Amino acid sequence: MSDNKDFFKKQTDSSRVKAAIISEYFPQYCHIISRRHNPQRFGYFDMFAGPGIYEDGSPSTPLLVAKNCYEDQYLRERVWMVFNDMAFGDKLKENFEKYYQSGTFSNEPFFANRTFGEWPKIDTFLTRNTMQGFYNECPSLLFIDPWGYKHINTRVLTQFLTQWGNEVFIFINTKRLNAAFENELFHEDLKTVFPLTFSEVKENKKLKGSVEERHKFIINQLADEFRRILGGVVFYTAFQFREEDQKTPSHYLLHITKGAKGFDLVKQVYSKYANVERILEGMDGINTYTFDPKSIQGDIWFDADFKQDNIDKLKKELCKEYKGQMWVTETLFNNDQRKRLHSRTHYLMAFRQLHDEGKLDVQYTDGKNHKASVLISPSCYITFK
Repeated sequence: MSDNKDFFKKQTDSSRVKAAIISEYFPQYCHIISRRHNPQRFGYFDMFAGPGIYEDGSPSTPLLVAKNCYEDQYLRERVWMVFNDMAFGDKLKENFEKYYQSGTFSNEPFFANRTFGEWPKIDTFLTRNTMQGFYNECPSLLFIDPWGYKHINTRVLTQFLTQWGNEVFIFINTKRLNAAFENELFHEDLKTVFPLTFSEVKENKKLKGSVEERHKFIINQLADEFRRILGGVVFYTAFQFREEDQKTPSHYLLHITKGAKGFDLVKQVYSKYANVERILEGMDGINTYTFDPKSIQGDIWFDADFKQDNIDKLKKELCKEYKGQMWVTETLFNNDQRKRLHSRTHYLMAFRQLHDEGKLDVQYTDGKNHKASVLISPSCYITFK
C-alpha cells in the first residue's frame, strides 16, 4: 500500500492524460443519453478514486469530472457522483468539499472507503436494477482504476452493463497481468478476471512474438469475456499507455459499451489524446490509439496532423468497398464505423479529401448553402466514383 500512497505525490503525464479522457468523455456521454431519454439522474461511479489532488497540486479524475459537471447546469442538476477508495476515501471528501460544498450538486456526492471486490454491498449497488420499462433512470459510467488487477470481477461488471446506457472504463496494468499468468499464486485472482477463458489466455499468450502482442492479446481476450457473457453486440476500444522509459506498453484504458454512439464518442476522445502515429487496425489488431510520454516535445503534447496516414488508409478502403454506390454520409458512417477504430474525424476528413480529389460527388438535400464540401449529416449524399 505504501507504493499506492507514493503514487499520489506527483502526477505523471500518463495519469494526466487518463484523467483528461475520463473527465472529457463523461459529460458528452450524458448528453448523448439525454437525446434519447431524459433520466432522473446520471451516475458517475469511481471505485478507486484516490485523494482527488496530487501532492504537487494537480487535480485527479474525481475533481476534473466534478468541474466539468459543475460548469454544465443540466449536469449539475442531474449527475450523481459516487466515489470509493479504501485508502483515500476520507481525504477525497475533504479535498472535494474545498471546491464543491454540500448543496453544489442537486444529488449529493457519496464518498466511501471500502475495498472494492471484497465488500459485497458494492457489488449489490452496481448490479441493482435502475430500469423503468425500456429505459434506465440512472444510466451510469463506471470507472475502475485498480492498483494492479486483483479486484476486477468480470461477471459483476457484465451484469452492470446489462442495463441500458451503462458503460465501463477499466484502467488495466497489463504488465502485471502478463507476469501474473506465470505465477500460480495469482491464478485464482486471474480466474475472476477471465472466468471463461483463463486457460486459453494462459496458453495462447505465450505464442505471441512481442511484449506488445501479448499485452494486446490479453486486452482482446478480456473484451471477449464481456462479449461472451453479455451476448449480442458489444463494442470495446483500448487506449494504450507506453512505459515512461521504454517503448513497450504498461497499461491500457479499456472502454466497453453496448451502444454504437458510445463507441463513436470514445474514439473521438481517444483520437484527441493519442500522440503516437500508428496505422489503426481492425478491432483485434495490435495498433490502437497510443500515448507515449517520451513523445512530448516541450509544451507540445499532441500533433493535430498525425492522423493523415490513417485517413489515407480509410480513403482507400472506402473507395474499394463502396465503389459506384450512393450513401447518406450519416448512414454510411454509422454503419461502417462499427467495424473500425477510426474516429468520426477520420471519416469526415477522408470524405472531404476524396471530394477534393474528384473521387466522390456530393449533394445536399436541405436546400442550404454549405461552406463545407462534406458533412456527416442526414442531408448529405455522397456517390463514390
